[in-house]
Order: sequence, then C-alpha cells, then structure tokens
Amino acid sequence: MHKVWLADDDEAIRIVLEESLKDAGFEIRTFETATDLVESLANAKPDLILTDVQMPGMHGYDLLKHINNNFSDLPVIIMTAFADMQAAVDSYGSGAFEYIPKPFDLNETIQIITRALEKKPSTKGLKSAPKTDIIGKAQSMQMVFRAIGKLSNTNATVLVQGESGTGKELIAKSLHKNSPRHDMPFIALNMADIPKELVESELFGHEKGAFTGAVDRRLGRFEQANGGTLFLDEIGDMPLDSQTRLLRVLSNKEFYRVGGDKPIKVDVRIIAATHQNLHNLVSQTKFREDLFYRLNVIKVDVPPLRERREDIEILAKYFLKQNSDSLDEELRVLSQESIEVLRKYQWPGNVRQLENTCYWLTLMSPTQNVQPIDLPNEIIETKAATISSTSSWEDGFSFWLKNLIDNNESDLLDTVNPKIEKILIKLVLEKTNGKKNDAANILGLGRNTLAKKIKDLGI
Repeated sequence: MHKVWLADDDEAIRIVLEESLKDAGFEIRTFETATDLVESLANAKPDLILTDVQMPGMHGYDLLKHINNNFSDLPVIIMTAFADMQAAVDSYGSGAFEYIPKPFDLNETIQIITRALEKKPSTKGLKSAPKTDIIGKAQSMQMVFRAIGKLSNTNATVLVQGESGTGKELIAKSLHKNSPRHDMPFIALNMADIPKELVESELFGHEKGAFTGAVDRRLGRFEQANGGTLFLDEIGDMPLDSQTRLLRVLSNKEFYRVGGDKPIKVDVRIIAATHQNLHNLVSQTKFREDLFYRLNVIKVDVPPLRERREDIEILAKYFLKQNSDSLDEELRVLSQESIEVLRKYQWPGNVRQLENTCYWLTLMSPTQNVQPIDLPNEIIETKAATISSTSSWEDGFSFWLKNLIDNNESDLLDTVNPKIEKILIKLVLEKTNGKKNDAANILGLGRNTLAKKIKDLGI
C-alpha cells in the first residue's frame, strides 16, 4: 500500500482528501503545516507528498525545495487556491511532479497521484521563472497555465491555437521567457502581414542584388532568432511554396539566403500560432501535412473570452489600473452593474477588445465610477438588444438571474434580495414623493425599519 502524506492548513480539505485517498487504497497521513511534515521525515518517509502552497510557517514551495535537496526521488504534488500562470511555472520549475489548482476534481487528483507513483520525478535544470502578465482563474486558462509550466526548461516545438485577440503571442513570449533560451532573442513574424513574394526574404534574408531593390545583404528572421525563439504567427496564411522551404529548415536546421549559395546553420526553437483549423487546411491541400505534424508537437489551445467570463472582471480591473498608471489618469472603477454588462457581452475581439475598451474608458469615461451608460456604444447597444428581446418582465428578470448563475455567483439570495429591495423601495419612494411614512405603509414596513433599509442599501 502506497503511503501519501498531505500538508494543508484547511481541515475540510484534509478530511475530504483523507477519506477519498483511503477509499482509493492509499495509506494517508495528514499534517496541518509543512513544518510538521518535515519534522516527521526524520523518522519515516512516504511514497508521495501532496502539499498546499499558502500555509502558516513554511510554504509549499519551501517544502518542495527541502524535498528536492534531501529526498530527490520523492514526488511532490502542489495544490493552490491562488492559481495563476506564475504558480504553475513556479511549481513545475521547482521540480513538482504536478500542479493542481483548487477547487480540484477528486478523481483527477487520484489519477495524478497514481501516475506520480509510477514515474520518478526529475529536478534537473531548475530555475526561478520570470513574472508574467497572463491572467485568468477560469478552468480553461488553468489548462493553459499547466501546459506552460510543464514546458518550462524545454525547447519543444509548440503550436498555439486560438481566435484572434486571445493572447497567443503573449503565451509564446511566456514559453520563451521560461525556456533555456530566455536570454536569447525572441523574434516574431506575422505571416498574414507579409506579401507572398516577400515571405522567403523575410524568413531567410537575401544577398545584395538578389532581386530588384535588394541594395544590401539582409538577415532574415531565422538568423535574427539564432539561439533563441522564432514565433510564426498566423502560420496558416503561409504560402505553400514557402511551407516547403520552412519544412526543409526544420528538418536540416540550415537554409540559403535568397540569392545565396552558402548554407547557413541555425539553432532556433519554433513556436507557431493560428486562428485557423490546420486540420481543415490540410484536407483542403492548403497546408502541408508533413509541416503540420512538424509544428504540432505540443498544442496549446487558448480559450476565447466568452468561454472564460469569470475572468472578465479581473482582466478589466488589471487593464484599467495599467492604463491609469501609464496615462497618468484617474483610476476608473467599474460599478457592479457595468461588470454585469461586460460579462454578458460576447467579445468577438476577445481579450484585445476588452483591453481596448478599458483604454477607451480611461480616456473617455466622464466619471471615475463607470456606469453602464458610460460603456462604448457597441456594448450598450448589445445590452439593449438583449433586454428588448425579452417578452415580459418575468423573462427579463429570469435572464438576469440566469446570468448570475452562469457567472458562478455565490450566496445568490444575499446578492439578489438586496437588489430587489433597493429597486422596490426606490420606486415606492418615487411614487410617494419621498414621504417615508406613506412608503412604509405601501411596503408593509415600520418607518424605522424603512429608514434603516434606506441607509443600508445606499438609497
């Protein structure tokens, strides 16, 4: 029976995991702190350690370092409620077998533990990772963070797939910054922006006199990226004949400049990105199948913003703070009503559109506290169209409640009831011209009770 030790200061999590792991056939021992666990290692040793990050005293990462220094063959799995890309990169970069964001799936956790017990961890080439600007708490983004974390310290070829505006280049830069090539060049080239006749010159450079206008020798992107990373954005737009030459470079690690007769050796990591379905392009003979498999070694799927609505608020606040600092403008603060409108919007331009919206608000919003009416017209018009499409107040009310549920709001009754009370009291006060006695009678409340509600609800 495999022995699993668990360190977590949350008693509820300890109890749930202890019962689940016992049922799965593991011998489990729990600790409230990492310090207690380390002290117990003097007398016994488990087969695996499962640890939280944020705990009193010794943190999970400190425990991980201690294990790596003293028990290098002991696998460690990191759990954290503060899940972001930095946590993922730090976990894998410090030698963790796996990183699990909270809340976690018990069955998946048991599967991860089983895999860890079957495989010896490696702590070679560990390094501290740089900070990142990629933000998100949605489950779909956690998958992206875990992928980037696992790819730390590797030179693997990666294909990043996602809609325009989802942040594919930002992910490519993070992959580069967390790789052994982080001190070498990161060169980006958008294939959709290059005229067909200039693609090969851009990629491979040209010799003087190679064609009309080639007045000097020019280094291509491959030479500029030598030793580092070449990011080929919108790879699906690359012409077929250029794809052939790219495939040859990836195979032989050498190329000729346009008009050149000497082979040039390069050592370049390729990260490609596309908003298109390359499988479909292959079936349409618009993309080489052999090149597709060369590029699709590791695929990272980036979700559109409409599929990670829980991230809209934190992203908007981040962009507004960033704009306030860079533009030296007063920080704009979104009202809860504005946040709800932003969450409902479909965001066809994804994160880039949200970023632009926040830039617009920083410069154009007439007040510091942003209300729905202050939002750009295309968002307001979408909201109005949505509301007008409902056939009755019950439908409209149901639509609002469904949005709260879909956005994973907690304590729904505590959220909904004050809003309803506030609207009702304001309408009644309008009807009675502000006369609180009359309003209290209509509402069926005592005057003092009504006065307290007016104060508490900020009416």
